[in-house]
Amino acid sequence: MNNDGKVGPHRRQRLAQTVIETLRDRITTGDLTEGDQLPTEIQLESEFGVSRTVVREAIAELRAGGLVTPVQGKGVFVARQQPGFRHASLTPREIKSIPETLELLEFRIAVEVEAAAISAYRRSPHQEEAIRAANQQMVAEIQAGNPTVDADFAFHLAIAQATDNRYYIESISRFGARSIPRSQFPTLPDTSNVDYLMGIAAEHDRIIEAIADQDPDTARIAMRDHLLNSQKRYRRLAR
Repeated sequence: MNNDGKVGPHRRQRLAQTVIETLRDRITTGDLTEGDQLPTEIQLESEFGVSRTVVREAIAELRAGGLVTPVQGKGVFVARQQPGFRHASLTPREIKSIPETLELLEFRIAVEVEAAAISAYRRSPHQEEAIRAANQQMVAEIQAGNPTVDADFAFHLAIAQATDNRYYIESISRFGARSIPRSQFPTLPDTSNVDYLMGIAAEHDRIIEAIADQDPDTARIAMRDHLLNSQKRYRRLAR
């Protein structure tokens, strides 16, 4: 098993991707079906020769993609599969929004990854609490079955505000809630899928913890992973 202390963040990400792709293939090919339990963390560590951190990162991404769901005290199970991203399920207006959405995500990656790093070493206790509160509000909206776009945007804006740099703040503020991709695709099942939305909140939690730990490098990685995951989801719409 790999030791996290000896594995750099980029190599750890590659290892996690191997686990993700293997488990995703097992689910999509039917080797693992709805309700099946995934191997335990210890079993996955042994099978792939990776650390528990890598396993948890892989499971978090599968959860964000709506492929698996954790059950407290029991383990992680294959989730009921929602309809995939298909043009047939989109309105003409949504289809027209695809290129702009991808361009905006590309811009956000360039801006928000570094904003997360800066906020990690510059944020005040009050600003850190504002970031946490925004994600807590998003979780509350998910649990209540309410729209989550405004709370999601508030989370990203709070990080920009924690940089104390007006250009980051203005860049994020300019687009408003429109910068959250699912705001442009209301007919997609994922916009109201609890497992999918809780996966996004979990990605937010990893960003928060890096900022709280004043760890710019990990904050960069966590934000980049978060936005790249979103980019991957919406690139499927362009196929």
